[in-house]
Amino acid sequence: MKVSRRHFLKSAGIVSTLWLLDHKSALPQSECKFPLGACDWSLWTEGPTALELAKSIGLNGVEISAGKPTDKLAISDTVLIQQYKEKMRETGVLIPSIAMALLNDAPFATDPRAVGWLMDTIDSAKDLGSNVILLAFFGKGDLRDKGKIKQDEVSEVVSRLKEPSAKAKEKGIILGLENTLSADENLDILNRIDNDACRIYYDIGNSTYNGYDVPAEIRKLRDKICQFHFKDGAFYLGKGKVKMEPVKEAILEIGYKGWIILETGLPTMNKVKDFKVNADYVCNLFKV
Repeated sequence: MKVSRRHFLKSAGIVSTLWLLDHKSALPQSECKFPLGACDWSLWTEGPTALELAKSIGLNGVEISAGKPTDKLAISDTVLIQQYKEKMRETGVLIPSIAMALLNDAPFATDPRAVGWLMDTIDSAKDLGSNVILLAFFGKGDLRDKGKIKQDEVSEVVSRLKEPSAKAKEKGIILGLENTLSADENLDILNRIDNDACRIYYDIGNSTYNGYDVPAEIRKLRDKICQFHFKDGAFYLGKGKVKMEPVKEAILEIGYKGWIILETGLPTMNKVKDFKVNADYVCNLFKV
């Protein structure tokens, strides 16, 4: 049975299924193994117009920002949600995930508004058909200080995630924790939360630059990884510090089937050109 793109755009938590059943990617390389997206902040284009830019590049999706740390997040605005929906129908570009980067300045462990923000974002993710919400723990929200884990803040994060993770599981949404911790430390957090709606959003660039053995971590985390960020500082993928072949082998070994999101830099400051270079690289890296 042929399933229409419109049906998928109206459904939540099935973007990977969309890729498998409707492999007519905007990307010219039909052999791409994974659906590819980009972060709106990396595109330097936030809001619904980021989907237009992604289409011109040939990407399948955009990871959008939830907004700034105001009492009510931008992503909760019904007008903005409708604009995103219209742009998805117009472009065919999906929104696989919503990033709560605001938590870097208003930490999930300490800001009294954080749980409410997340609860609202779960509703918006469901409405947009986005099955992953990225919870960022960098900057002020970093769970590590001078090489040591902040145990009190980790305990608070675990406690605060209990209610949202229950709601997320009910709605088919995954909460992806992205942080500076090791695989073992993250597994400990997930075990304490004890809800498979909470997983790890793994960034191969961050982990490389933090000194972790990325392929080993990927193998250890396995199905606890909900999504990947690909980046390597200011370099094109394959030209910097991240050893891409071992990363590829680990990702294939664990049977990952989700999205790869480019959070890559702009070496030439040409958005379309630079993202095409990285998209082409990923397609060739995982060539079927």
